[in-house]
Amino acid sequence: MPSRKLITARQRRLGAELRRLRERAGLTIAQAAERLGADRTTVSNTESGRFGVSPQRVRTWAVHYECGDDAYVDALAAMAGERGSGWWEHYRGELSDDALDLAELEHHAVAIRSVQIMYVPGLLQTEAYARSVFAESVPPPSSPRQRRLLSHRLQRRDVLDRPDPPVCTFLIHEAALRMTCGGTEVARGQLAALLVESDRRNVAIRVIPFTAGGFPFASSSAHYVCGPVPQLDTVQTDTATGSSFLDAESSLESWRVALDRTEERALDPVSSRDFILKITQQT
Repeated sequence: MPSRKLITARQRRLGAELRRLRERAGLTIAQAAERLGADRTTVSNTESGRFGVSPQRVRTWAVHYECGDDAYVDALAAMAGERGSGWWEHYRGELSDDALDLAELEHHAVAIRSVQIMYVPGLLQTEAYARSVFAESVPPPSSPRQRRLLSHRLQRRDVLDRPDPPVCTFLIHEAALRMTCGGTEVARGQLAALLVESDRRNVAIRVIPFTAGGFPFASSSAHYVCGPVPQLDTVQTDTATGSSFLDAESSLESWRVALDRTEERALDPVSSRDFILKITQQT
């Protein structure tokens, strides 16, 4: 079987989950290969994402690994059956792999929980606001690159318009609402756009006011992307040099708790809308 020239984050994740299944069964690669009637190289390359795997083989491996979680196995088989390239692949080689991986995650998301401290969430940004954010990069992007960054950012928003959109909860700190990115007019336009977006049936915008005080991971913005089963959730956090993607169960559990506690401190959607409207009038 020829190795893939390009391994996407989605393909790596499927391989990693198959590795976790094997490890939970207490099997080495050699033991798994013997049980599966395969060679060790095939097992290793499948777990790394270098080799593809069919939905039926995923189910067969799950049986041999004695995994009784049918919903989890169904989700893995569905991942294995995915074919074709997503829209984000048109940006391959032009934008970072992190940017493409995030778009792929959102495309397959069942739900999204996002907490943003200094900026409005990317999925809710207006074109003018996003342009002002990109302009602050060091070094600043060239005009052609900025156009590609902007095009990618705006196309990500289409996930909210699909027939079965993910259920999204956006926790936005008051600091992000009061920061006038791009100047007063751009900031006012962004606040108005948030009010419009809050009317979506699948979107809940909740403000974390300064008066809420501290909360877990208060210095970090994060995007918690829910898969069809909790085992396939992923957390994306921003760093100074790019993004970090976390899928270890301990990391997922920590972020679930942190987001739950942050939501407890945030205003409810109706009060948040009134809060945003008040800031708009003050801007």
